[in-house]
Amino acid sequence: MTTPPLFPGFDGLMTLSRREGVDIRPTLLRVLTDLYVQASTHSADEARQFVELTSRLIDEVDDATRTAVRARLAVYPATPAEIMRKLGLMPAEADQGVPPAAEIPYPPAEPLPAAQPPSEAQMRMNWNPAMQPQDAAQLCEMFWRAGANERASILHSLAETPLKASPRIPEHRAAPAIEALQMAAWVADRESFTLELCETLTMPARVTAQMVDDVSGEPLACALKALGMPGRTFEHVLLFLKSEIGTSVNAVYRLSRLYERLSERSALVMLAAWRSTMAVARAKYRPTLYDDERQRARTAPARATGQPDIPPAVRTGTGGSGG
Repeated sequence: MTTPPLFPGFDGLMTLSRREGVDIRPTLLRVLTDLYVQASTHSADEARQFVELTSRLIDEVDDATRTAVRARLAVYPATPAEIMRKLGLMPAEADQGVPPAAEIPYPPAEPLPAAQPPSEAQMRMNWNPAMQPQDAAQLCEMFWRAGANERASILHSLAETPLKASPRIPEHRAAPAIEALQMAAWVADRESFTLELCETLTMPARVTAQMVDDVSGEPLACALKALGMPGRTFEHVLLFLKSEIGTSVNAVYRLSRLYERLSERSALVMLAAWRSTMAVARAKYRPTLYDDERQRARTAPARATGQPDIPPAVRTGTGGSGG
């Protein structure tokens, strides 16, 4: 029984190509290769037929076709040895090993840029995540001293730090506070605006007043972002509450862009730093004031008279009734 050819009609196609004057040899070689590599194994007759057909075509096709066929057969494990030698995929002598591929040249490595010394903001970002009061005081001091661009950089960098942020303001507190702040801004009532912001964010009154009065506007943007105020409402606050900013198109546009890009986490981290300054103030001032008040209230009258401090009016009234 005769085995059917692996590529039926091949001889007829070759005859047709010679008669019609159309060179289909590159196409035939590509098709033969694609058909052959589709199967994982081949019989001896199939391999012999493939060798006979492709050997007649490899030397007659263009370089581009030969390169494409060579790439397909180079990674196919069942490529006949005769075809591999014809394509230069293995040495002519069978006992010689396949020469290693040429080493791929790599461009010389570019020198690394010189390490820049860390900025003050970067160094201050590497502290304990627990936000200790002294660290918070340093962050606040650095923020107040910085210019507009530096303040924006500090705020954006806070989003990636491990510092602990303040809890988000609850919705039931934030919503009425935002409405009250907007109404105070409409009538340019800075005093009411500052008081409402101080109570809602639970911040020191001095810091809140400094934030509202700041001519640059970044502290106010940070505080209102922590509160969750919508961007359009924040623009209204800028236009009506702060005339030094509302009359400047560039200032309103700059702060609106900052407010849009500022993350809630950055604002809450900065809020935690402002709140922590209250602990520093207590540690610095409260013991002295407490001792002074106790001494004035308890020891000063006893040293003067040696007797309990009885109001003169009481003594006078008692003597009159006895006489």
